[in-house]
Amino acid sequence: VTGASRGLGRAIANIVLTCEKDSKVVAIARSADKLKELEAEFGSERVAIVTGDICDSDVAKNVVSTAVQKFGKLDSIVFNAGVLDPIKPLEFADIPAWKNLFDVNFFSIVGLLSEAIPELRKSKGNAIFVSSSASVFPYDAWAAYGCSKAALNRLALSLADEEKEIGALAVDPGVVKTGMQVNIRENLGQHMKEEALQQFKDLHENDQLLPPEVPGSVYACLLYTSPSPRDSTSS
Repeated sequence: VTGASRGLGRAIANIVLTCEKDSKVVAIARSADKLKELEAEFGSERVAIVTGDICDSDVAKNVVSTAVQKFGKLDSIVFNAGVLDPIKPLEFADIPAWKNLFDVNFFSIVGLLSEAIPELRKSKGNAIFVSSSASVFPYDAWAAYGCSKAALNRLALSLADEEKEIGALAVDPGVVKTGMQVNIRENLGQHMKEEALQQFKDLHENDQLLPPEVPGSVYACLLYTSPSPRDSTSS
């Protein structure tokens, strides 16, 4: 599980480890202290932690080698880590910021996926991609994020077409109560139209954001699902 230190990623890891007593998780994030909390809670015999920037190719290699060396195989991956910044109208597009977002939201996933494919083939495992409704619907000033998630959906389609033994699913979790939502309301949303930002504020004020455990349980279940090759993508 990438981005496993907090939010949706942490919820997915918790659910897998709690509901499946024989399950084992490789948790990846930049925050070592949060990963160590997960390891302390469930035990080092069930949790392996990989700390680092998932954009680093050495980290991607370490993820796969850790799973195989410690647990014997790699069954499935949840590609959850992602960033939302920059939120700006296209007129003010910051190309270096776009490139950084794509490095995290797309190219890091391509890199880790390519490292993992040989092991996922062996286990007939699944690659689960955390997508977004922004991949198919416009959100004001979210062009960079939406484009990266649309590319992610296409990556899932390509994986399903090329690797018939690997399940590939890109799934939108909905609007989830995470730190990203706080950041939108308090910081990143400053370049959105007022009415567009207010919709996110209203979801918070009306307690309509999904607890991470709600979509987290769906992603956790999908790790154990074996979709047929022809029906293995969803957005």
